[in-house]
Amino acid sequence: MDYKKSLLHLAISLLLSPIVVYLVLMAAKAAGSTYEMTHGETFIIWLLMAIVINLSITKKS
Repeated sequence: MDYKKSLLHLAISLLLSPIVVYLVLMAAKAAGSTYEMTHGETFIIWLLMAIVINLSITKKS
């Protein structure tokens, strides 16, 4: 297992996940919806999005 590559993928997914979450929220706001999220909900969504991004960038063998 390549630890440097794994840590790089983790860092990328953790940095990209809030960007993706806020893009989705801005798109929903542009469509006329309003969402209010607590800090706990935002944290859970951030982690789940990071997992999805990490799974999408890892190479499947």
